[in-house]
Amino acid sequence: MNTAFFFPGQGAQKPGMLHELVDDPAVQVTLDEISDVLRSDVRLLDSPEALNSTISVQLALLASGVATARALQRHGVTCCAVAGLSVGAFAAAVVAEAIALTDAVILVRSRAEKMEQLYPAGYGLAAIVGLNERQVTAIVESVHKPATPVFVGNINAPRQIVIAGSIEGMQKVLEDARRHGARKAELLHVSVPSHCPLLSSVADSLRLQINSMQLKAPKFPYIANVNARAGRSASAVATDLADNIAHGVRWHDATIVAEELGCNLFLEMPPGHTLADLAEENVPGVTASVVTPDLFRHVLQLAAT
Repeated sequence: MNTAFFFPGQGAQKPGMLHELVDDPAVQVTLDEISDVLRSDVRLLDSPEALNSTISVQLALLASGVATARALQRHGVTCCAVAGLSVGAFAAAVVAEAIALTDAVILVRSRAEKMEQLYPAGYGLAAIVGLNERQVTAIVESVHKPATPVFVGNINAPRQIVIAGSIEGMQKVLEDARRHGARKAELLHVSVPSHCPLLSSVADSLRLQINSMQLKAPKFPYIANVNARAGRSASAVATDLADNIAHGVRWHDATIVAEELGCNLFLEMPPGHTLADLAEENVPGVTASVVTPDLFRHVLQLAAT
């Protein structure tokens, strides 16, 4: 089967996530490499207390995604494309060998620090299920004000939309969404307003940092967050890594592109399951699996068929 590797973003984290990864030498080597860059043990970042920090969450997700993908690759699982949601894009770029893991750790830590400093409280993300992009956009535009900014963020599925902004503004949108028939409309466990213009300064900072780094053309297509196109150049990857924090993520479109590239097995790296669930629901004819220790051997066999 032709395999795509998917990497989840913030919101997928859970306590103990780095201690529940597959048992493989590649995992420990990767965690040690990240720890060397951080000058502290990355395994300490998955405690309930540590995960209250955006910085710990994003670094832990990077570690989990890269470590698991490298374990799969060590056993001969190859992929035809990679895609990562939000911070997951950095893991995707590392696995595609477009950026060094050391550089990705530096960028993710800087990205998370700046996000946390800009909006320490009162902002975040929310999810709306059951309304389409046009409907959600209309509600958001009616609510958005300078004092209570709110924006359309991620298009995860045709009727699963994430919004970003101030808690006050998002609560008004959620109330209106329920009145318009949304099946679900709730705040997410994310404390920063990712993927909207409020974080343009973070994107500017990342762009400057990336320009000083040595990126390469990905070994296989890197499907971008911002435009959902299959990037095949170093510049395409660099642009997406810098810009995605200030733009909405076309995740549903990215999933369709993976299928159009010939991928028919989507493997989501831990600790998430949302990306696999979305693929199963919205992309007919593909198989989607979450890489857990219990399924590790089965996934390897499935990928080899």
